[in-house]
Amino acid sequence: MQRTTGLAALVALTTLAAGAPAAAADRPLREITATVETPALFDDEAGGIADADDPAIWINSADRSRSLVIGTAKNGGLRVYDLKGREVQSIATPEGGRFNNVDILTGFTFGKRKVDVAVVTDRGLDKLRIYRIEASGLTDITSADAPLLFSRDQAEVEEQATGYGVAVYDRYAVVSRRHSTRLGIFRLEERNGKVTYRTTDTLDLPREFRLPDGTSWTPCLEPGEDPQVEGMVVDAAAGVLYAAQEDVALWRINLAGGTFSSIPRMVERVREFGEPATYDPESEECTVDYRTGFGGRITADVEGATIYPTGKRDGYLIVSSQGDSRFFVYDRRTNKPVTIFSVVDGKRTDGVQHSDGAAVTAVSLPGYPKGLLILHDGENTPNDDRTSTNFKFVDWRALNLPS
Repeated sequence: MQRTTGLAALVALTTLAAGAPAAAADRPLREITATVETPALFDDEAGGIADADDPAIWINSADRSRSLVIGTAKNGGLRVYDLKGREVQSIATPEGGRFNNVDILTGFTFGKRKVDVAVVTDRGLDKLRIYRIEASGLTDITSADAPLLFSRDQAEVEEQATGYGVAVYDRYAVVSRRHSTRLGIFRLEERNGKVTYRTTDTLDLPREFRLPDGTSWTPCLEPGEDPQVEGMVVDAAAGVLYAAQEDVALWRINLAGGTFSSIPRMVERVREFGEPATYDPESEECTVDYRTGFGGRITADVEGATIYPTGKRDGYLIVSSQGDSRFFVYDRRTNKPVTIFSVVDGKRTDGVQHSDGAAVTAVSLPGYPKGLLILHDGENTPNDDRTSTNFKFVDWRALNLPS
């Protein structure tokens, strides 16, 4: 049975009245390089319409050298890589599918044993797909009758306001809805040797904001769209969801079991927050008139969020500032700004531009003794005049942060 939290009605009324923390002054930008990159994916017919988007890291507890990186490729399905960035498995989407984001749930009870699973949002079909992960690869264990995430029927699915971002914890997946402010929590359940899910809670983030000068502001978007969330991560130890509402802000929301349990609070707004803007239907872009100064440091979209733990509650929260190809690092416990970095061209790889997704682990891996950071690169080069994307592997030591 679906439970819609009473918080949904309170968010728009209270969030901005409480205010958001003022943006800290820009800190010196740290420039680092990647050590490894995955093969180029090409978003054209010859490349199988494959467009890299969101990564996740699976740790093989029996043999860390056989750990895997799993990345979505939208219409191109899933790609699985080893720690040297070599593709070891390619998984096609079901007919009509489009894989958007992926996260990994460890220790999921499946039958009489615990397994690790990759949970993927299928934006094309408005469903989750669940894959059992083993060193030999991924196996689809999704129930054939898994329900639609948000749509009422197939006609609504075809409008593509469907499942988008995903973050998992315990037995739950938090999923965002494309072109909408809605977030849903779904409980994963085994049924007859397969995995399905059911809704346990929903929450709508604001679409309109009251500014400090008393005026109202809505983000500049294509007509008919609301400001969506894609990048998300759950800090399970703290019971907190971080949700990146692309054209608005990075939010912090408390979780309790399968419910949202607090009014969302802003960690930091995007630079464009509160600024007047005009949508151009030809370019499908917004022209922003920066004059109010109500925004933060992140240049929209605010994207992929991931957490590097250094203790039970300590560590770092990393998010992508997609509009200017930078990454912002916050203290995990306090959410105070720590540093800013970008990934530039190096001897082995090109840099990272317009990154959509990120994943990090603090587990020591071969070649990465302090952990591994995986970043989506939205403009891989060289590209032979084709739209090219891939994933970059970054040695955590390059950030030179206390651990």
